[in-house]
Amino acid sequence: MSTVELEEARAAAMGSAEKRAYVRGMFEAIAPRYDLLNRVFSLTRDRAWRQKAIGALDISRRPDGVYLDLCAGTLDVASAIARLDGFRGEVIGADFAEPMLRLGKPKAQGLRVAPVTADALALPLADRSCAGAIVAFGIRNVIDLDAALREVRRVLEPGARFAILEFTTPHNAIVRAGFRAYSHFVLPRVGALVSGHGSAYTYLPVSIDHFPEERALGERMSAAGFGGVSWETMMLGVVALHTGTREK
Repeated sequence: MSTVELEEARAAAMGSAEKRAYVRGMFEAIAPRYDLLNRVFSLTRDRAWRQKAIGALDISRRPDGVYLDLCAGTLDVASAIARLDGFRGEVIGADFAEPMLRLGKPKAQGLRVAPVTADALALPLADRSCAGAIVAFGIRNVIDLDAALREVRRVLEPGARFAILEFTTPHNAIVRAGFRAYSHFVLPRVGALVSGHGSAYTYLPVSIDHFPEERALGERMSAAGFGGVSWETMMLGVVALHTGTREK
């Protein structure tokens, strides 16, 4: 990892003007190995975390509704929702990295999943058209967090829930030190070796460092107009699940 690549990753994680292009190019490059690396780096726990986040949507409230999977990547979440017992609706899998969606299409074959290449800040969806929305490990990559939160609220119908699953910074000093050592030293080296992308897995831990912690994210969800905002942490505080509701 060169100094230039490291500085580019830091600038993108902090929300520079070039973040959109940097992140899109990064995910397009690592798309072929994205699922494998997710399993490896989460010690296979990422699937259980996603299932918990899907459960938080309470899809049984509107099993025939349209649901948004934001920053959908390879459609793990979208296809899991579409396979739920009793689900009769449709899932819109929105992501601005088209190669990720393309690689995920086999997972969604025969399911009511519609992949859409779209930016989180300008969703091609009507106001109040979605019965729920979820974003798993993608919200920290948007160029404007507050605008993205407001955009999600715009497309939700009253009573719809929004779930955010994201890495966070552990509060326990020992856990935090271990997580930082793993994410800043182990993850970049293995990620670069497997994916062939030199800076992608340097950007990812840096982006976690610059993402709001649980309370701050909850406050920003409330400021964007979500009610009943709550959160819980998992895996010793490494991962957080936030939920909120569009009340009116």
